[in-house]
Order: sequence, then C-alpha cells, then structure tokens
Amino acid sequence: MNTNSEKTPAKKALTRASARLKAVQALYQMELGSEDVGEVMAQFMGQGLANEPGQESIAQPDWPFFESLVMGIVKEQRELDPLINERLAKGWTLVRIDATVRAILRAGCFELGQRKDVPAKVVINEYVEIAHSFFAGEESKLINAVLDKLARHLRPKEF
Repeated sequence: MNTNSEKTPAKKALTRASARLKAVQALYQMELGSEDVGEVMAQFMGQGLANEPGQESIAQPDWPFFESLVMGIVKEQRELDPLINERLAKGWTLVRIDATVRAILRAGCFELGQRKDVPAKVVINEYVEIAHSFFAGEESKLINAVLDKLARHLRPKEF
C-alpha cells in the first residue's frame, strides 16, 4: 500500500496539484449549486477522476489534502474574504469577480495562511497553473498579483 508519506516528492506534488484542482472545482460547485460541503466532498471523493472525460491521465488527488483544503476554506471563509478584498484593485471586491477566480483566490489564501509546510512561491505557482486551465485571458495575472500580495502579507519572511 502506498501512503502519502511513502510517495516520491514528484508524485506527492502531482497528487497535491490534482487535489488543489478538485478543491477549486468543489468550491465552485458549492457556490453555484448551493450544495452542502459534505455532499460535494462525497461526490468528488466518490467519483475519482471520472468527471474528466478526454483529459490526459493525471494523478489521483491526495484526498486527505483535498479534504483539509475544502473544509478549511469553508470554515475560514469569513476571515479569508476580507484579506483577499484588501488586495484587489480599488473598486473591486470578490463579489464582482468570476466564481472560479473567487474559488482559486480563496484556496490560495487559505493555503498561504494555514499550510506553512508548502512554500509560498509553490502555492502561488500552483494556483496560477489552475487558473491557466480555466482561463486564457488576464485572470491568471490577477490571481498571481493577489496571491503575491497575500503571500507577502501572510509570510513576509519568505520574501
């Protein structure tokens, strides 16, 4: 049996990247569908990668990491949103931006604040890559800029 602690660093990175993507998708689904966090997590964890038709083979998500992200973001959302709002351009708030961008920013903000075991630059890069999988425009630049500001605020010693 291969547990997360037995995985190579490269395999662990892939499974965590997959978990981050699934977490963003779950947050999006909860927001738009007004579904309960438990229901959405059960759906995602029960389906594995079945909802990715035609996509090249990717690593199975690190489900405990996925669960810690989703549950933590839901629990901390009232603290996360003001932190994000303060770093958006003047006149912009989370409610004015795309739901997928909101999900990515909340996940990145949570991970920067709560997952000190992951370097800030890795967190930023991971969520910018997720943005590229959803958007071809300027959204990835916005996500990069906001997460960079958050990282400098939440983890100043890393910069």
